[in-house]
Amino acid sequence: MTDHGADELSSRTGSPDGEDRAPEERSLLHQSLAVRELIDTEVSYLHVLQLCASDIRSHLQQLPQGDLDVLFSNIDDIIKVNSKLLHDLQETAAREEEQVQLIGSLFLEFQEELEQVYKVYCASYEQALLLVETYRKEPRLQGEIQDTIEAVLPQAGPSGLSFLLVIPLQRITKYPLLLQKILENTLPDASAYPVLQRATSALQDVVTNINEYKRRKEVASKYTKVEQLSLWERLARINTHTLSKKTTRLSQLLKQEAGLIPKTEDKEFDDLEESFHWVSLCVTELKNNVAAYLGNLEAFLRFRPQEYDLDIPGGPVVQYCYLARDLQLQAFPEFKQRLEALVWQPLCSLAKALAGPQNLIKKRLDKLLDFERVQEKLLEVGSMTYEEEAARHMYEALNSLLVAELPQFKQLAVRWLGQILCTFVTLQTDLAKQVLQRAEGSLAQLPHHHVSDPAFRKLVEDALGQTGHQLHSFQQNFEKVLPPPTTQPLLPGAERQVQALLSRYGPGKLYQVTSNISGSGTLDLTLPRGHIVALLQDKDTKGNSSRWLVDTGGHRGYVPAGKLELYHVVPREEELRGQAKPHSDSQRQTPEPTLALVPSVPAVTQVVAVYPFVARSSHEVSLQAGQQVTVLEAQDKKGNPEWSLVEVNGQRGYVPSSFLARAPGPALWGWSLPS
Repeated sequence: MTDHGADELSSRTGSPDGEDRAPEERSLLHQSLAVRELIDTEVSYLHVLQLCASDIRSHLQQLPQGDLDVLFSNIDDIIKVNSKLLHDLQETAAREEEQVQLIGSLFLEFQEELEQVYKVYCASYEQALLLVETYRKEPRLQGEIQDTIEAVLPQAGPSGLSFLLVIPLQRITKYPLLLQKILENTLPDASAYPVLQRATSALQDVVTNINEYKRRKEVASKYTKVEQLSLWERLARINTHTLSKKTTRLSQLLKQEAGLIPKTEDKEFDDLEESFHWVSLCVTELKNNVAAYLGNLEAFLRFRPQEYDLDIPGGPVVQYCYLARDLQLQAFPEFKQRLEALVWQPLCSLAKALAGPQNLIKKRLDKLLDFERVQEKLLEVGSMTYEEEAARHMYEALNSLLVAELPQFKQLAVRWLGQILCTFVTLQTDLAKQVLQRAEGSLAQLPHHHVSDPAFRKLVEDALGQTGHQLHSFQQNFEKVLPPPTTQPLLPGAERQVQALLSRYGPGKLYQVTSNISGSGTLDLTLPRGHIVALLQDKDTKGNSSRWLVDTGGHRGYVPAGKLELYHVVPREEELRGQAKPHSDSQRQTPEPTLALVPSVPAVTQVVAVYPFVARSSHEVSLQAGQQVTVLEAQDKKGNPEWSLVEVNGQRGYVPSSFLARAPGPALWGWSLPS
C-alpha cells in the first residue's frame, strides 16, 4: 500500500525514478508516506483491539470476572474513541490538499478524549501484569490462556497476554512520533505547519500527563490500603528510619504550633478537605442510624402479640390477628431483606470506599511536613539529597492527585449517598402501600370502617385516654399494697459518714447504691454497692434526668439514677420502745432517728451476715453473705466490741462485728420479702 502511494505521487510529478525530484517533492512524498503509515497502523491497531474485546475476552471464561475487568480495563472506551478517530482520519483523504492540516486539527480535537481513556488503562497496567505473573505459576491455566490467544491472534507468539496488554501503551506513545514524522516533512511556510506543530506538542503533553497520572496512582495505591494490624505487628515495623522520620515530623509540627516557623497555607485543599469531611460524617451518621433502624426492626419482628391467646372474644381481634400474621410472615421480612440488600450493604460499601481517601489525606499531612522541612533546607543550603528530593516529589504527587480527584470523588460519594436515601424512602413508601393493600380486605370487616379519619382518630384518642386513666388508677391502688422497700446493709465503717449526711441533708435526701458503679467520665463517681449518698440535683448540666449529682460526704459527682434507691433509716430499739410509750407532751417533737450500729448488737440477737467470712482458727466460725446468725455476746472475752461470739448452724465462734447487720423486721400486709 505504501509503494502504491509512492508510485501515484511519482506519476504526478513526472519523475519515475525519483532521482531528479526537487526537495519539496521528496518532502511531499515522505509526508504522504507518513500520513499513510498513520492511517494504516491505526486500522491494524483498532482491529487487534476489537479481537481482544470480542473474541479473546469472551473465550477466557475460566478467569474470574474481576480478573477480566483488570486485564482488559476500559478497552471498550478506547475502541470507541479510536473508532471515531479512525473514521475522521479516513475522511480526510477526500480533501487531499488540506489533509495534513485536517489531521493536525483532528488530533487537537481528540487530545482530551485520548488522555482520559488511556490514562485509566495505563493506571491499571501494573496490576494487570501482576495477574499475568500469577497465571504463569499455574502451568495448566497458562496453557489454556496461551492456546486461546494464539488461536485468535497468532502474531502474539509466546508472549501471549503480555503482548496484548502492552499494545495500547505502545500506541499512545507512538502518536507524537507519527505526527513528528509528518511535521518533519512539511514545509515551515506551509499553512498546515503550525497546526501540526501544536498537535505534536499536544500529544507529547498527553503522554507526559498519562505518565504523571500513572505515578500518582502508584503513590495513592501505596497509601490507600487500610491494614488492620495488631499492636505487635505495628511494633515490628518500627525501626530507626521510621523513628527518625516521625521525630522530625513531630518537631516540625511543634515549631509550627509555637509560631517559630510559618505553616504552609493551601486554601483550595483546605476547602476540599472540609467538604469531604462533612460527606464522610454524613455517611457515618447514616450508617449508625440505619444500623439502629435494623436493630429496632429485628426487635419488632420478634414481638408477635397475635400468637398469644388473650381471652378476647372474636370479631375485630380475629381480623387483626390474621392481618398481623400476614404482615409478620411476608411483608415485613421482605422489607427487611430489601433494606439490607439495597440500603445497608451499599452504605457499608460507601463507608469502606471513603477509608482510602481519608487515609490519603492523613498521609498528605505527613508528606507536607517533610516537604516543608526540605524547602527550609533548600533555602538555607541550596541543595538537597536524593531522598529529600523524592520526599518533595511524593508530596507534590499526593497533593496534585487529591486536588484533582477529591472533588470528583466527593461528587460521586454525594450522588451515591443521595441514591441510597432515595432508595430508603422508596422502600418505606412501598412498604406502606403493601400494608394498605393487604389491609383493605380486613378493614372492610372492622366495625369502624365507615367512620371518617378525623372521627376515627378522635375515637382512638378517647379510648386510649380512658384506658390510660384506668391504668393510672390501678397503679395507685397497687402501690398501696406494695411491700416496704428493702435497704442494703451498710458498708463497714460507714455509720459516721451516714450520720454526717443525715444531719446535713435530712433523711429525705439519702439514697443507697443498689449495684456497683464504675464511673467513666471526668465527673462520674465510682461507688460500691450499699454506699450511702445525698442527692444534690436530679439532673446534670444538660438536663439529663438519668444522671444525678450526689454528695458522698467527701466527693461530689454524677451517678446513674437507675442505680439509686431511697434509703430508709432504721431507728434503734430504744427509740422504738420510746415510741411505743404514750407521749407526755404532745407538742414535743419526735427525736430524729439514728442509725443502728452493728458493733453494738446486744447479746442473743438475730442478725444477718453482710459479707462472707472464712474462719482462720478453731475459735472462729465461717459465714456466708445473707446467712442468719445468732449473736451470743457482742464482744470477745477481753471486752473488745470488734469481735462477736455467734452461733451458726449449731457451731459457735467469733466473727468480726462489722460483718453483721440487724435482720429486717417482719413484712407488712402479708407480703414476703425476697431472699
